Amino acid sequence: MSFLTKVRENNPLVHNITNIVVANFSANGLLALGASPFMADAHEEVADIAAMSGAVVLNIGTLNDYAIESMLLAGKAANRHNVPVVLDPVGAGATAYRTEVTHKLVSQMQITALRGNVAEVAHVVGERWSIKGVDAGAGDGDVVALAVQAALKLKCVVIITGKEDVITDGRITYVVSNGHPVLTRVTGTGCLLSAVVGAFLAASGGAWLEAAAEALSFYGVAAEIAANRTRQQGVGSFQTEFLNQLALLTPEVYAERSRVQRLEQ
Repeated sequence: MSFLTKVRENNPLVHNITNIVVANFSANGLLALGASPFMADAHEEVADIAAMSGAVVLNIGTLNDYAIESMLLAGKAANRHNVPVVLDPVGAGATAYRTEVTHKLVSQMQITALRGNVAEVAHVVGERWSIKGVDAGAGDGDVVALAVQAALKLKCVVIITGKEDVITDGRITYVVSNGHPVLTRVTGTGCLLSAVVGAFLAASGGAWLEAAAEALSFYGVAAEIAANRTRQQGVGSFQTEFLNQLALLTPEVYAERSRVQRLEQ
């Protein structure tokens, strides 16, 4: 049984502490997929919500001290109850504040998966890579080697997204070639991806790496189909059709179109 089928059968609760730009899109995307989003950041309840959830997704897109404390409370509660934690270090490296907060989060909780672009992931583990705002800049480093280094250092699954996506636990590495450039023209698609990873981890039974790889490929296939169906239209039509495909894409069609390569170490 695919992880996608398990998500749709189990309807996992995914607790999101995310940014104000993407909360609605992330919630609708999770609902379309078949998961159950819970968007909450009140200090008084985040630990309780994290404990009852299938996964906790922390996104630092719009930072403030209140949100940081919410993330720490939720992440530590998730750790105590063996709930997987996904961290999306939006813009890490763009400012010293973002980088410091990310280091604080990874040092005070055990994350299960780190999902970001190459520049963000590099700055989480203290490597240099150019960044422009919340987008990765140009760089000439080895993305796979960086991902493996980060996974071993943080003891988690690391997902670096780009033209090709790299997913590794430091021992086994997958490269996903699904996706479409139009994703970069709709705000929040990376943030929703992190939430989708959370849903797949929640349904994985602890098979974090394999579930993350399937989540990335599934997401990319949905984007490919949506882009093809709206190729004569604009990005607004793509966004709507993309949500449709998160709901409609079957395991059979996904399996036919998935492009996942396991790298030999």
